[in-house]
Amino acid sequence: MLRTSVASSNLASVGYDQLSSTLEVQFTSGHIYQYAGVPESVFAGLMAAFSKGSYLDAHVKKAGYFCTKIE
Repeated sequence: MLRTSVASSNLASVGYDQLSSTLEVQFTSGHIYQYAGVPESVFAGLMAAFSKGSYLDAHVKKAGYFCTKIE
């Protein structure tokens, strides 16, 4: 999945696949996670958020989307 670099102390890059509604996040540690069933509006909110790490925590992790560690 193509990811875009982001300005964040916790996230390195973020990508989104519209067909599968999959959000992919690479953390600054190098670990990559995919979150399934994430609406495009949540991805857009993440990309627009001042604090991307806080937004990811509140609107993706705590929202309970199924998560898979890729690397």
